Order: sequence, then structure tokens, then C-alpha cells
Amino acid sequence: MRKIFVLIALACSLLVCAAAQAAQITDVKWGVNKEEVLRFVVDLTDNAGYAVDIEGSVLNLTVNASKGSQVAAQGNVKSALATSYQVVDKEHYTIVRVPLRQSLSESHYKSFTLKQDPQTNRPFRVVLDIMPAQSSAKAQVQSTAKAPAQSSVKAPAQTNAPVVSNRPVVSSRPTRPAAKKPAVTQPSTPAKSTASAAQSGTSVKSSTAAVKQPTPAPTETKQTTITSKKETKQPEKDKEKKEVKNSTSPKVVNASSKQTKIVGNGKFRTSGGLSGKIITLDAGHGGSDPGAIGSDGTKEKNITLAITKAVKELLEKKGAKVYMTRTTDVDVYGPNASDADELQARVNVGEKYNSDLFVSLHINSSVNKNVGGFSTYYYPKTSNDLRIAKSIQDQLTANFGVDDLGVRQANFYVIKRISMPATLVEMCFISNEKELVLMKGKWFQNKTARLIAAGIEKYFA
Repeated sequence: MRKIFVLIALACSLLVCAAAQAAQITDVKWGVNKEEVLRFVVDLTDNAGYAVDIEGSVLNLTVNASKGSQVAAQGNVKSALATSYQVVDKEHYTIVRVPLRQSLSESHYKSFTLKQDPQTNRPFRVVLDIMPAQSSAKAQVQSTAKAPAQSSVKAPAQTNAPVVSNRPVVSSRPTRPAAKKPAVTQPSTPAKSTASAAQSGTSVKSSTAAVKQPTPAPTETKQTTITSKKETKQPEKDKEKKEVKNSTSPKVVNASSKQTKIVGNGKFRTSGGLSGKIITLDAGHGGSDPGAIGSDGTKEKNITLAITKAVKELLEKKGAKVYMTRTTDVDVYGPNASDADELQARVNVGEKYNSDLFVSLHINSSVNKNVGGFSTYYYPKTSNDLRIAKSIQDQLTANFGVDDLGVRQANFYVIKRISMPATLVEMCFISNEKELVLMKGKWFQNKTARLIAAGIEKYFA
């Protein structure tokens, strides 16, 4: 009997330890900048997956973390978009509900995660920006109208980012008397991400001490052991200037294309099932461009090609007409092509066949070997780009035991320059040893292909 009690006590202690290690929300803050963008910041004890959706007139931010006891269950907001919010504890996950005062769509919000920063004492965070209906289109125009800085070495230009203001982000923690402290400016943190250059933040101040924080940067960095010439995922700058993937400092080159750009008929179908739909699949990299490289020499271009072929076969069985930008290990435009020529050649395939959908498949990489998971990217040129990205992301993350890094907006060349709805999928991290082993196996490749095909089928349903 004593042994049973000991075992029960041990089991309970293990459960307590497991619960202690699970992510927990420690604070929910909000702020409004001068462009009337309403930002919510959710502080976490650890990294956690999340999802955003609009249900009627309520915007829901669901975070895969429990609500800390210090976090208030509701709070007031001073914004044209909302007057209040609720933090609903569902035990294993938490929902931040924001009743909206305006009728908004998915194109009016964006979200991303920020990693823990011990140097500035900032925790893991999930950030949600909500843009007013009348200003979201204006922000798009303003961001693309700015001329790029003339420099031979330059980080990617940030677009579609809310303007930084000095308004504080208000915490949902119970209010306490604020100590009178002078404003302390935190040291700036260099941006580390090339995969999410379109995302930036508002100045964040504590509700008790006015501490201005610098513009944060998302965590993932697309990086290889060599400099890769043709990078489909890099953000493309105005006037055809484009950042080339480099493991150290970004390099800007003149990427003006000499080839003829093929323009489709501008018509695409988004419903009615897969049968008869025209889909172009882009296997990232190829030929002289290996893409990211794993610790054992595995090349991204080979994994993307294998999965893309499997997706093509699955879609064709459902009656779709599928084209691929490449079916073998080759450069799409040709060897020694310029970056813009190679990227435009991939876009041209989709336009040539008047495709209804364009999907580019890639493998991610990061200097942080522990980072892993799925993510999808879109550029909001149509009302369906976000929808296809979410449809594929939902299928992948609901059926794989890896991190959900979310759906993100980016101005990557192939998804921005093509006329039909498009998405770029990052299928785990080749820099993560566990995911590297997975992606080399047929099981992972076949399952990933099946889920991507399922997401595409759901999109056309």
C-alpha cells in the first residue's frame, strides 16, 4: 500500500512538473498608434502556437497556453476599432476576444510571434495588429510608394508595418500605483529575420514604467552554409531591387529582368471543387541553387522536388490540371541566370497556363537549431491569397506534432508578382536535426504532400 501511495505521489509530481513547463500567459497588453492600428501583445513563459479568426463581429486570438492568474479576465480599449476585450481561459488554451466596432475581414489584421530576449528582459510574445477598414488600403499604397534606400548592403525593406507611435501599450494586469521613473530607452536589437521582413511593431511601454522598446523582429532566419543566388522567398524591394540570401550580411543586387514577362488572362477560379482547376506548383530552388543545406549535406532543392511531385500526383487524381515550374534538378530560367530572371521564369509558368492557383514549396532554416515547425506566407494582392495560405497551414498543423509558426504576410517575389492567388509554404526546418531526419523519410514527404493537397482541395470546395 505504501508503494502505491509513493507511485501516486510520483505521478502527481510529474504532472505538476509537466504543467509547470507548459506555456502560460503572463500578460495581455494593447496599444494604438497614430494610424489607429490597434495592437495586442500576449506575453508568454514559453513559445506557443496560436490562431486568429473573425467570428461575426468578434476577432479571436487563440493561444495554445493557459491563462495566468495575474491576467485580468477583461479590459477596456480606447480605439475606433474596439472598446473592450475578454481573456477567456479554456484551461489548455486561452482566447483573447475583441468585439469589433467596424466590419473587418482577414485582410485587416496580421499576426506574428517574437522570441524571448534575455538582454532586454522581454518574454516570448504573440502580436496581433488590427487595422481600420479605411486605412488598411492606404497603408498598402504608402508602403509600396516609398523609394528604397540606395545602398550596396541593406537589410530588406519593411512594408505594411504600422507607424511607430509613443502611445503606451496598456497591460491587462490589475492596476497598481505607478512608480515615477524616468523614461529609459532600451538598446536596439538587430533584426534577425529575412523570412518575415514585412512585419514590425509599435513602441511598447510598460503601464508602470515608461520604457520605450525598439521595433522587434520575428525569430526565424532563412540561412544556408553557402550563398545561394536564386532565393524565391526573399522579400523583393521596389524598382526590382532584391535581397539575396546570405549567411552573414544581406547583399543587394540590381535584379532588373531582361526576359519577357508573361501575363495571364487575369481570370482565376476559387471554388467549385478541384476538377478542372489549373494549378502551378513551384518546387523551390534547383540546379545551381541548392537552397538551404542540412548538417549532413541534405539539400533543400531535393526535398522540395520530391514533395511537389507527390502533391501533383494527388491533385491530378482529383481531376486538377497541374503544371510544375521544374520536374528535375534544373534552374527554371537556365544556368547562371540573374535572380530576377529565375524568379520571373517561375512566375511565367503560372501565367502561361492561366493558372487558378500558384503554390511554392520550400524548406526553412535558422541559426537557432531548436526552431522548427510549419509556416505559410501570402501577399494580399487578391482576397484569396490569405485564404489559401490558411487552408494549407490549418491542414499541416492539425495533423503534425510540430510547432505552428502561423500564417504570415510577406512580399516574396513569386507570390507578389503573379496575378492569381498564391502562397509559399515552409515545410519545417532543415536546420532542426529532428525535422531533418523526418523530412528525408518517405513518410514525412508523403504525409506533407497529402496535407498540402487536402488544403488546396478545401480551398476550392
